[in-house]
Amino acid sequence: MKWLEQYADRIKAEIEVPCIPVYRVLEQTTEKYESHEALSFYGHTYTYRQLYSMANRFAASLQQNGIQKGDRVAIMLPNCPQYVVAYYGILLAGAVVTQVNPMLVERELEHILQDSGSKVIVVYDILHERVQAVQNKTDIESIITVCLMPTEDTRALSLPFEVCLQESALLLPIDIDPKEDIAVLQYTGGTTGRSKGVMLTHFNIVANLVQAYEFFKEEIMFGNERYLTVIPLFHVFGMTSGMNLPIYTGGKNILLPRFQLEEVLETIKREQPTVFPGVPTMYIAITNHPDAEKYGIDSIRICNSGSAPMPLEVMKEFERKTKAQILEGYGLSESAPITHVNPPFGVRKPGSIGIGIPSTEYKVVDLATGTMQVPFGERGELIIRGPQVMKGYWNMPEETSNTLRDGWLYTGDIAKMDEDGYIYIVDRKKDMILASGFNVYPRDVEEVLYEHFAIQEAVVVGVPDAYRGETVKAVIVLKEGMTATEDDIVEYCRPLMATYKIPRIIEFRTSLPKTNVGKVLRRAIREELPQV
Repeated sequence: MKWLEQYADRIKAEIEVPCIPVYRVLEQTTEKYESHEALSFYGHTYTYRQLYSMANRFAASLQQNGIQKGDRVAIMLPNCPQYVVAYYGILLAGAVVTQVNPMLVERELEHILQDSGSKVIVVYDILHERVQAVQNKTDIESIITVCLMPTEDTRALSLPFEVCLQESALLLPIDIDPKEDIAVLQYTGGTTGRSKGVMLTHFNIVANLVQAYEFFKEEIMFGNERYLTVIPLFHVFGMTSGMNLPIYTGGKNILLPRFQLEEVLETIKREQPTVFPGVPTMYIAITNHPDAEKYGIDSIRICNSGSAPMPLEVMKEFERKTKAQILEGYGLSESAPITHVNPPFGVRKPGSIGIGIPSTEYKVVDLATGTMQVPFGERGELIIRGPQVMKGYWNMPEETSNTLRDGWLYTGDIAKMDEDGYIYIVDRKKDMILASGFNVYPRDVEEVLYEHFAIQEAVVVGVPDAYRGETVKAVIVLKEGMTATEDDIVEYCRPLMATYKIPRIIEFRTSLPKTNVGKVLRRAIREELPQV
């Protein structure tokens, strides 16, 4: 670990984290860079002064409409300026942001809105009917719609976002305790099939920004970087690396609502971004485009990749074309999310998630008791401790006590550590599937499959996929005398779950492997898959 000694200040055990609310980050950047461009969206730009002003007006509007400290306000939007305005406006009003994936179908949306007790939702107008369909089963009192492509129909919607920005009332100051007060409820799937609301405090989120900056401080220039953000802001990776970090560093954030290769390349050519947080499928698509280099992709200097393992050959080819480094990292919703990254200032180890970022303690412990650290190279559970670790799960004390023990976050990921402190994840957390950067929990999909009239048994696993990282596969046993085709199953699933969860490979069998007590052996199905 001798080379690490040269960079002691970059990986030091303790850093000072300011005890401030998240919205203070935007205030401080506005004070310093008020005329700098903060956001760019299809040719429309907004300065930090404009962004902060809009967030204040939106916050005042929420307060005028009865939102008080601690109330939950949901955001269900693709990447767009209104997302950033709503996020910071909610926090300025003293409320809690409930992050909602716009791809969720009614049954999934209903659970999150019910569980969070959200009173208001800011939603993409084309999803308005989806929210209305479940509204009477939730505490939602107001629906605020965001129209990205105006049509005649939008006039009839509940409350246009623009009306909220016309609020003339003064924003009432709210007393925030950063270490205790929740800023964001970040929903994550669970092995029981019930989504859990990760409680991230203001301090958790600010801490992760400071930690990330300390790690990259020689690479990131305050007030000068241009971030290309295609990763979704509703995802914890996008929230921190794609929204809050650009604001913390006074950068220009170039937002795109979805990853469409030609659009991304044209945006790169026009905007010349310098920082690109992404998932492997994005890097794969850009690398495989025959004319990628003609779009000026060599403007990109810093790339951080998360959510799935990065294929080594893709990494080499992307870096050859851009001269940038792809730095693989690791994080969880429960840690706001960043805990590990391959260092830009030292040795990168392909296949590794790198070393801990500043003020992050970590170790690999035995699987039996979770109390004894295992020797280098041996497998165990990765556990983490640091200021970015969540307060707990919303209204789930038992789940919280199982995951947070003696100040340590038990990740559920099986890992090994080498003598330099680099971590290698060797098994997937609680059977989770990573498809194009999205978390898919097999139990969620299986519960829907079991409701099909013709299905007797089903097990869902992730299949290695060169492009998506993993693809969802369902192995199904039909009830005696029943018939169904692959297309039947896909069409059945389509209205009941988000697109990325729908099985793309379906195999029918007459039986599934089981334990002697009748439990389906998912592991046995996984072991039949090709190893990559």
